[in-house]
Amino acid sequence: MIKKTAPEQPLSDKKSVLPDSVPLFVDLDGTLIKTDLLIESAFFLLKKQPWMLLVMLYWLAFGRARLKQEIALRAVVDFDVLPLQKEFVEFLKNEAMQGRTLYLATASDRSLAEPVAKRLGIFKQVLASDGHSNLKGTRKLEAILNCCNHSAFDYAGNARVDLAIWAKARRAIIVNPDLGVMTAVRKRRYGVEKVFDDRPSRTKTWLHAIRPHQWAKNLLLGVPVLTAHAFNFSAITQIALAFLAFGLVASATYVFNDLLGRVSDRHHPRKCKRPFASGNIDLASGILGMLVLFGAGFGLAAQLSDYFLFTLLAYQVLTISYSFYFKQIVLIDVLLLAALYTIRIVAGAYAIEVPMSSWLPGFSMFIFLSMALVKRCAELITLQHVATKNRKCRGYQVSDYPILSAMGVASGYLSIGVLALFIGSPASIGKYTYPDLLWLLCPLMAYWVSRLWLKTARGEMHDDPLVFSLKDQASWIVLINMLMVTLVSI
Repeated sequence: MIKKTAPEQPLSDKKSVLPDSVPLFVDLDGTLIKTDLLIESAFFLLKKQPWMLLVMLYWLAFGRARLKQEIALRAVVDFDVLPLQKEFVEFLKNEAMQGRTLYLATASDRSLAEPVAKRLGIFKQVLASDGHSNLKGTRKLEAILNCCNHSAFDYAGNARVDLAIWAKARRAIIVNPDLGVMTAVRKRRYGVEKVFDDRPSRTKTWLHAIRPHQWAKNLLLGVPVLTAHAFNFSAITQIALAFLAFGLVASATYVFNDLLGRVSDRHHPRKCKRPFASGNIDLASGILGMLVLFGAGFGLAAQLSDYFLFTLLAYQVLTISYSFYFKQIVLIDVLLLAALYTIRIVAGAYAIEVPMSSWLPGFSMFIFLSMALVKRCAELITLQHVATKNRKCRGYQVSDYPILSAMGVASGYLSIGVLALFIGSPASIGKYTYPDLLWLLCPLMAYWVSRLWLKTARGEMHDDPLVFSLKDQASWIVLINMLMVTLVSI
């Protein structure tokens, strides 16, 4: 072992420890790339064939090396878009240009590690698992020592399992360290040459992943309070609990969707910055976080009515079906998105146990179908400005924009028609003290729908129209005026 606190070498010995003469061994998962190839490839298989989980457990019985090899043989990984630690990669390229020998040393299977090495073209050799030996921890250390003939070497890693290798290395390079790694390194006084960490704040990253701003969609749960005039403490408390339950489950769903869609997101100009696509949250942490959110959401829902719990479960089944299959089916995807919004309103009625007018789901389906089509049209406009050979988005083509926008505008105005029919119906006259005031809702809705589609046509729409509306001052003015009109009418 070469001690990191050794005094400066004599001048005659300095040549042997110059940076260019000491090979650098680089870990792959979590270090060179900001993800884990085993989990990436396992996700690929499970997304297509969930029953493969049982087969994976069988392979694991023969060892982790066998598991990695079998998964690697069947998985298709898009190596060109794997998220790199860019600052660290630039450092490695500079070292290679100066003549330093670099090795890729990883516990991933060789068939997955070699394409990554080939992509960068800076590594002399790849040390990797091969189906018989799992090159991790002490086994990786043995392979490194054999490769460099037990002479001095440097090592770049990120995990606690790398501590055993840093203990024998001349210098340690730490890249995006796992929790507790830096504390352990400082405690053991390893010679740290450089630390690379390009990850944003963990809190900020998780907030990005669970998207609490998207919980605003769950305000739809409170619509039955307004339409049923249930302005009492009990109803509002129930809606607040329902809002939290839906929010937790929705956040778990966003994490789930981002885990599944991380590969396609890496090809998107904006979605590539999402936490799982960019590698700022590792996949294992994402899975754990998703399970915790699901458990908390459904646990809270169980405290409300059985109908509410059943509706939340139905919402989740539809959401998962959308993520796995219907997302790629043209038109079915937008219809399902509209249904998912409408289900929130139904769930709110069940939470406070009030009957729901048949006019409400009719209005809801049309307005949210329009918003879903806004989302698709905004994505197509984004693709229109991106140079790509395959200019498609979830089965839609850029050339579909005119017909989709026409359908969306028509759907938005149909929702206003349903609203107008409700205002003129006996149900409205019987429920409101001043029902004629409700006619003011129609021009307000017409303005908002028209503005939404005008912004979309100009390419000024966010990927999500709800996010746009939350940041749009005009949308807030329309919403406040609609609430005031409704309350005064009551």
